[in-house]
Amino acid sequence: MGLEAVRRFIGVPHSDKKRYIFLKSPFDKGDLGGLKTKEQKMRVLIMGGTRFIGVYLTKILVGQGHEVVLFNRGNKPAPVEGIQQIKGDRQDPSQLKEKLSRETFDVIFDNNGRQLRDTQPLAEIFQNRVQHFIYVSSAGVYLKSDQMPHGEGDAVDPNSRHKGKYETETYLESAGLPWTSIRPTYIYGPQNYNDLEAWFFDRLVRDRPLPIPGNGCHLTQLGHVADLAAAMAAILGNEKAMGQIYNISDSRYVSFDGLARLCAAATGKSVDEVELVHYDPKQFNFGKRKAFPMRVQHFFADVNKAMTQLNWKPEFDLLSGLKDSFENDYLASGRDQAEVDFSLDEEILGSR
Repeated sequence: MGLEAVRRFIGVPHSDKKRYIFLKSPFDKGDLGGLKTKEQKMRVLIMGGTRFIGVYLTKILVGQGHEVVLFNRGNKPAPVEGIQQIKGDRQDPSQLKEKLSRETFDVIFDNNGRQLRDTQPLAEIFQNRVQHFIYVSSAGVYLKSDQMPHGEGDAVDPNSRHKGKYETETYLESAGLPWTSIRPTYIYGPQNYNDLEAWFFDRLVRDRPLPIPGNGCHLTQLGHVADLAAAMAAILGNEKAMGQIYNISDSRYVSFDGLARLCAAATGKSVDEVELVHYDPKQFNFGKRKAFPMRVQHFFADVNKAMTQLNWKPEFDLLSGLKDSFENDYLASGRDQAEVDFSLDEEILGSR
């Protein structure tokens, strides 16, 4: 399963059942508008839209017949030819107000707000003027727990580096906006700008050992970006999604060692060709340098709520998704020929 799976998302509804929601007219101040079905054309604003998640989401929504508008700095071309891009810096509230206050949208996807200060000015502009405000949060907000998987009602870590996203969720709820938040775990797939699957590929294609922290048995969870975008698109017109939080990822979990072996299979290697080296990360002082691309703990979330309420399910199993990323991004971009800094690996391997 490769890019054809992504193409199958485009224009294909997840259910024949029509969903209805009450609308606030974008021209009124809180007055109740009429009914609108999910199948009707909507005008959708995506914050970002040219790097990763937004590329996939844009293609799906345009394929479904919606009018998509992107707001970004304009450094990259739009993923679909002919759609409107509004150029600006979202971290400058005056630019947001100048460029967006006269615009009207049915739905807003805030894909790249990290802190409350990123999202609040946008939300204030469209207070009482938008049907649905959909925010991309993170499963990284959850407090580490002995009971897994994480559910949407689990405690939040006040010291998480993602606490700004939880603060944004809290604000959206208190502001009375028609909001939904999604909490992905690790996102992977073609165009991933985070070194996640590529960390494994870098070592596998160069026949290097893979330094794995701990005993390799920590369980984690990855979700393909196309599946995430499909879940986001399924929120449109879904009354049940109002005021809800959804974990989004694959429905299965994988150990660190298992992920390494699956990445090897994606590159065409056999398990016998893979050398895994386990180490205790506490024995090293890496500072801010990152020796492994994932947190060294059990980290996975229950996605049943999203599957049930959004009538959605992941289409990519992990092996097919990793193959998609390896063939259609890693090799296609020529990263297998690029220079890679393995100095941290050498530090770990040299301590054996």
